Amino acid sequence: MHSQASNPSATPEPETPNAAGGKRSVFAVILGNAVEFFDFGVYATFAVMIGHTFFPSDSAFVSLMLSVTAFGVGFIVRPLGAVLIGAYADRVGRKPAMLLTLVMMAVGTGSIAILPSYESIGIAAPILLVLTRLIQGLAWGGEAGPATTYILEAAPAHKRGTYACWQVVAQGVAAMAAGTVGYTLTQVLSPEDLNSWGWRVPFVFGLLVLPIGIYIRRNLAETFHGQGETASTGSLVRQVFGEHRRALVLGLLILSGSTITQYFINYMTTFALTELKLPTSISMLSTLVAGAAMAVCAIAGGMLCDRFGRRTILMAPRVVLLLVLFPALQLMTEHPSPTTFLLTLAVLSGLHGMSGAALIVLLVESFPKAVRSTGFSIVYAFGVAAFGGTAQIIITWLIGTTGNPMSPVGYLLVANLVCLTAAWFAKETRPQAPGRSNPGQRLAEAVSYTHLRAHETGRN
Repeated sequence: MHSQASNPSATPEPETPNAAGGKRSVFAVILGNAVEFFDFGVYATFAVMIGHTFFPSDSAFVSLMLSVTAFGVGFIVRPLGAVLIGAYADRVGRKPAMLLTLVMMAVGTGSIAILPSYESIGIAAPILLVLTRLIQGLAWGGEAGPATTYILEAAPAHKRGTYACWQVVAQGVAAMAAGTVGYTLTQVLSPEDLNSWGWRVPFVFGLLVLPIGIYIRRNLAETFHGQGETASTGSLVRQVFGEHRRALVLGLLILSGSTITQYFINYMTTFALTELKLPTSISMLSTLVAGAAMAVCAIAGGMLCDRFGRRTILMAPRVVLLLVLFPALQLMTEHPSPTTFLLTLAVLSGLHGMSGAALIVLLVESFPKAVRSTGFSIVYAFGVAAFGGTAQIIITWLIGTTGNPMSPVGYLLVANLVCLTAAWFAKETRPQAPGRSNPGQRLAEAVSYTHLRAHETGRN
């Protein structure tokens, strides 16, 4: 194990599939992830209403900016959660870490459902909202590493993409659920009720699912029992930064474009309301459509990356995304009909989801098992904190200051170019399928066989 970890450029050896593998294990882990993504999706969906509740202002732009800033605050502490809980999973096992983060999510989600408004308790209301976002940020910073590594370790080596892609599918399904709830609420509640209390309902739904997730996770088999007392959080972090610096840097750069694109897609609900002036019901429906496209295409991306490799499936859809991004946004803004908006959004979200499935697998496989949770947690949390936490703030600011809804295009194009460049330099991590050797290995075997035959002929 040590010799493998000491070589930062080596591709980690595939592990023997664990007995915990199977659809039940994947479902148990993904349920908690889906609840967390649901909560983030709901916040993005109802950002305008949350802004009115906790940050009332004569300026709608100021209110929205404060709301998305509070959303971004949760990202600040993600790296701390990644370091502490990610290393905890490498020390004592994946399962205890996943149970801890699920409990923290329950506290954060439940708090948002019942927080009093600014009108009720004044300045204490936004302060409590920010504290809630901090708890959720710690939880998700620690959740991503143990959960994703568990899924990968529970899968057969040649089907890791097919299994781990459900991490991305969970985002899509959670977005679909958030969009469905949001759309339903716009149909059954008046605008006044939706603004005053209706936006809280989805957070209650998310809270109700969490106890089920905790129960299921308690009964999971462990895939890695940890290094125990021989490893400390500090030693694991030093090992990752000292011996796997290349994987860290490339991982952060790859995540930049992916994360910014993801949060731009999440912002589309607000974009439809504030810039395209579409009905509230259509803006809520956009979350559902984007989530469905992402989920379906992520499954395809996971299966394809098991067949053709992580880098190929990471890069190909993202190149297409890069090419269609400008005309797609131009089409949205110049022809802001519900059909045009939803179809264009589905295409962008689908391409992003297919690429994202391969991206997740490549990043996790870039670290050896002994430090996998710590390494991936740090990459994911720092990347999402730096790029996801600021994306909606920057997008809102760009549109607000320029008055041009096309202004975020340059920001998105540069971010995706960085992602593609880093992916180009990343190493392919796909394990070889059982019974199938790679071309280099087949050539070596042929040369060895020819040499042996020549030697035997000479002896005869």
